[in-house]
Amino acid sequence: MQDAEVCAGSPDAPLVLIARVRGALRIAAVDAHARSLGLTPGLALADARARQPDVVAVPMDEAADRHWLERLAKGCWRYSPLVALAPPDAISIDVSGALHLFNGEAGLAEDLSAVMAGEGMSLRYAFAGTDEGALALARYAPLPVDDEATALRALPISALNLDPQATLGLERAGLKTLGAVATRPAAAIAARFGKKAIDALSRILGEANRPILALPHAAPLRFERRFAEPIAHQAMIANALLDLMHDAARALEERGLGGRRFGLTMARSDGAKHRLVIETGTPTRDPAMILRLFDERIGALADPLDPGFGYDSLTLKISNAEALAPQQPDLSGETKPEGALAELIDRLTTRLGRSAVQRLIPNDSHIPEQAQLALPAVECRTPQRWPAPPPGEPPARPLFLFDPPQPVEVIAEVPDGPPHRFRWRRTMHEVRLFEGPERIAAEWWQRKGGEHPGKGGLTRDYYRIEDARGRRYWLFRHGLYDEKPDPRWFLHGLFA
Repeated sequence: MQDAEVCAGSPDAPLVLIARVRGALRIAAVDAHARSLGLTPGLALADARARQPDVVAVPMDEAADRHWLERLAKGCWRYSPLVALAPPDAISIDVSGALHLFNGEAGLAEDLSAVMAGEGMSLRYAFAGTDEGALALARYAPLPVDDEATALRALPISALNLDPQATLGLERAGLKTLGAVATRPAAAIAARFGKKAIDALSRILGEANRPILALPHAAPLRFERRFAEPIAHQAMIANALLDLMHDAARALEERGLGGRRFGLTMARSDGAKHRLVIETGTPTRDPAMILRLFDERIGALADPLDPGFGYDSLTLKISNAEALAPQQPDLSGETKPEGALAELIDRLTTRLGRSAVQRLIPNDSHIPEQAQLALPAVECRTPQRWPAPPPGEPPARPLFLFDPPQPVEVIAEVPDGPPHRFRWRRTMHEVRLFEGPERIAAEWWQRKGGEHPGKGGLTRDYYRIEDARGRRYWLFRHGLYDEKPDPRWFLHGLFA
């Protein structure tokens, strides 16, 4: 049983995220439109639908939100190495000593706003002497803030993040702002509402400070070999590189990791540097395989490497490493097929480029041309299994799809009958057998209209047909007659 059902509506409908709280569905977050209609977090979903029947409710995915917040926080390392999470919706950045790099607070805020806008997100930000003060201003204060001290004292009691009973008790005592609480004796507040209230108030007002719990940085593994005399012979360079690989393999094994991105820097005696980078589709710490990939990378260079008078040092840096579990070797000692395929993909990608070798992966969409994504093979860490058709049943989708679908002239029954004959590439085809229609509606947020598939949100009626010569095609009518007076037909694919 699902906690909630996603309700489709118009693109202008208010959107809310819901969560189950003590057996009841309540709003956890709202968009700007829903907020303007008076829908707020904490409101019961039933009450929200009573006020706005067209509200769209989507279950909240806390794990996904946390993952996205962590990705955003790591992106903020460009502003400061001290970045902390403030779940569920905030990030704290210690910009002490970094403001001059962005021409002050205004420049940093402008740059951050532009980055978030590029991600399709809006944000609220505030600067303060402490991280908790800045978070409280960003969450509760009218922005922008002119006077930090005045704005902090005007914040509501909810900014202390106390338990509901303590917050309600402070409000009933007439202490509705932080400034009102600050004027009362600290001992009296602590005796009645707990020391936590005083500690939170002191940190927000800047009277006490707590070290920021910054996200840890995963420093890249770095290995270096320096030579008393420059080396220029290919065999000596290969042996030195192999020694680096073995050092890296031991360090990765101690951490239970495998590398996916390896960078090699070769410093010549005249100061020039040659840099090579390879990537792998799966984590690895096999020195021989990594060395082969570097050989492939060197072989694919347009200009061969010139050691000149020799290299003074070699530096290997592993900038991307992931967990790699121990693997049980085959009793016959042979390489497993999936391992051989992964190695082949890595070699081809290294020689031809990361975008030259791609892999199709399933995509969560019912639109046929959007049901798969073509991504670089090195990015597809775990190949996903495609759904298999039921035994004995013909395939529901052809292996070959036209992109874009090709227009055809069709004679068919009106309003929604099957095709009887069609003309494609100046050739007339008589339909002998057909199966369908399979009706595929557009996404609910797409507007209706458009002459071409993908440019509008019209309904499609698909038919699997066989012509008089036994060739099989996948045709569809783009639009119903109540959506469009003259719907067109397209050939989308060919069956083997």
